[in-house]
Amino acid sequence: MVSVKVEFLGGLDVIFGKQRTHKLNVPSNSGEEVTVGTLIDYIVEKMIKNAGDKCVFIENDSVRPGILTLINDTDWELEGEKEYVLEDGDIVSFTSTLHGG
Repeated sequence: MVSVKVEFLGGLDVIFGKQRTHKLNVPSNSGEEVTVGTLIDYIVEKMIKNAGDKCVFIENDSVRPGILTLINDTDWELEGEKEYVLEDGDIVSFTSTLHGG
């Protein structure tokens, strides 16, 4: 299990009970390391209450294009995306860059 802080910014908080910051204890799958991919699965399965909102956050088994994903203030693409192994105290931020108008 890994303890991380997760932030939903740029309007994403709406699908997470209008709460921007969450402290999560993410369990490992069968004793494996907890990765960002594990975290994303956890968010989709446990935190998104309305099934219709899942498409706002996830597409093709990954974070939807238009959502900037940062791991400790670094673009997740530089950190290995879903393969990044989380450590206690990591901060993962999801920021929507798509705004209605």
